[in-house]
Amino acid sequence: MDFIKNLDTDTSLAILSCLDDPSDLVRASAVSRSWRGFVIKQSLSKSLCLKLFHQLASVDRILETSNEESSGPSSSVMEDNTTRLLEREHRVYALLAKGCTSSPIKSCVEDAITASSTDRLPEESILNTLDERERIGGTPSYWSSSGHHKTSVPETLVYKLKGDLCVITELSIQPFQDFFDPGRPIYSSHYVRFRFGHLDNNKSHDKNNYVWTYTSQQFPMAQENRLQSFKLPEPVLCIGGFILVEFLGRVQRCDIDDLYYICVTHVKAMGRSLAKSFRVMDPDESGKFGLKVLSYSDPQEMNEKEEEEAGPSVFRPMRNRNLEQLVNFLHRHSTDVQYVWPESDEDDESDEEEV
Repeated sequence: MDFIKNLDTDTSLAILSCLDDPSDLVRASAVSRSWRGFVIKQSLSKSLCLKLFHQLASVDRILETSNEESSGPSSSVMEDNTTRLLEREHRVYALLAKGCTSSPIKSCVEDAITASSTDRLPEESILNTLDERERIGGTPSYWSSSGHHKTSVPETLVYKLKGDLCVITELSIQPFQDFFDPGRPIYSSHYVRFRFGHLDNNKSHDKNNYVWTYTSQQFPMAQENRLQSFKLPEPVLCIGGFILVEFLGRVQRCDIDDLYYICVTHVKAMGRSLAKSFRVMDPDESGKFGLKVLSYSDPQEMNEKEEEEAGPSVFRPMRNRNLEQLVNFLHRHSTDVQYVWPESDEDDESDEEEV
C-alpha cells in the first residue's frame, strides 16, 4: 500500500521524518513521483539538515551557477515558481546532508593565520604547528608564546580550514617539550577551548575582525609530550572556515628568565570539508549567510578521484604549500628578519684573484 496516497499528510510526514540518514531520504524520494513530490513539498531534506546541524538555520539564500542549474533535474512539469524553488532547495539540502555525514574524515587545517604572541619570529612561528614532526632537520619545530609573569594570561592561535564549510569532529594538540633544559619541561596550558567562525565581511585577519559563531567547552590538557585529542560532544559545522584555539592557564616556567610560556608542536582538526561543493557568501554579524553551490557531484566520489589523481607522492605538494604559507605569513606579519646570504662561488674566485 502506498501510504503517501492513502494516509493524511501529518501521518505521512511523521513516518518519513523518522528517517535520519540522508541516503534513506533520497531513496524514499525515488520510490515514485508522488513520494518525490511529498518529500520536496514538505522540505524533508532541509528539515533533516537542520536536525543534524542547527547552524544551517542561518542560511538566508541559495545561489547556483548557471551551468549547474541547467544540469539539474528537469522542472518543465513544475510551472509554478514556488514549486521550482522547493525542487532546488531539495537538491541543495540533499547534497549538503550527504556531504556532512558521508564524506571521508580528514585533516581540515589548511593554513596558520596568526598567533596572539610569538617569542621569536620566524624560528618559533605558528607555521611550525602545521607540521606533525617534532624536529625538522635536527631543529625542534614548535610555536612559542611570549613570556609572562602571570599564569592567567591566555594565548590564541587562528587557523584557516580547507573550505568555508567544514564539519569538525575532533581537534588534537601536542604541547612542546624542551629536551635541552634541565628536567625537560613541557610547556602546555591548563585548559584549551575552541571557537569556530568567519571573517567579518572579508576584512583583514586582525583579531577583532572575526565573528565566532561556536564556542566549545574547556578541555583539560595534560602536561605530556603527546598528541592529545579533544572530541567534540557532537560534530559541529564550522561556517566561514576559521578556528580559534584558546590556551587558558600557563603551567611551565622557564628557568632562564623566570617567565611562563605556552609552546605547541602541532595542531590538527579532523572533519569533513565541503569545499568542492559549497561556498559561504557574505556572512554578517548576525550569522546569516548565502550558500553557493559549486558542484552537484558526489562529495565522496570527488575526494576519491582527487586522491587517485594526486598519486602516492605528496612531498612536492607539501613543499610548495609550505613555501606559499611562509610567504603569506610574512605578508601578514611585518617583522625585522635579517637574512645572511651565503657567498657564491664567483665571489670566492674573485677574492682569490685579488690575493
